[in-house]
Amino acid sequence: MVSLTALWLPILLSAVAVFIVSSVLHMVLSYHKNDYVKLPKEAEVLDGLRNAGVVPGAYYFPCPDDHKEMGSPEMLERYTTGPVGIMTVLPNRPPMMPKHLAMWFVHSLVVSFFLAYVASRTLAAGSDYLAVFRVVGAVGFLAYSAAHASDSIWKGQAWSTTTKHIVDGLAYALVTAGAFAWLWP
Repeated sequence: MVSLTALWLPILLSAVAVFIVSSVLHMVLSYHKNDYVKLPKEAEVLDGLRNAGVVPGAYYFPCPDDHKEMGSPEMLERYTTGPVGIMTVLPNRPPMMPKHLAMWFVHSLVVSFFLAYVASRTLAAGSDYLAVFRVVGAVGFLAYSAAHASDSIWKGQAWSTTTKHIVDGLAYALVTAGAFAWLWP
């Protein structure tokens, strides 16, 4: 078993590597630019939402009051007539990129910490590069990718967008695995 304190450098380096790779994937490569589309008649829709008093939160529409109402003829008509959707409303302010980037880095540190924990409990000191790479890469892929499928299953996100996030997760897992395998004690 390897001490977690012996893995502080791969934890930190892998989080930095994930941060850099994610920056390249999202800012240099433009394959995420079509993940979201503009609302038709955006100004009118936004005026309607403001007039309705919509505040930050997650909304499902049309939204029944309970499961019993879900199958009622009135709700079925509302579903059929549409639109049906899930909407997240954020606070009224420009995107806070420094805060979001800092949170993403902390998230990557937390993922790397737990990957270090799993690896330290399953691999011995002196394990070869490929053994470390396999364990950290597989668990890292799950950590960075698996949850994205639920966005398509439950929230209607396009599978093409989910696939892009899963590919991103694979890239993050590979650089993380490489950092751990390279610096494994």
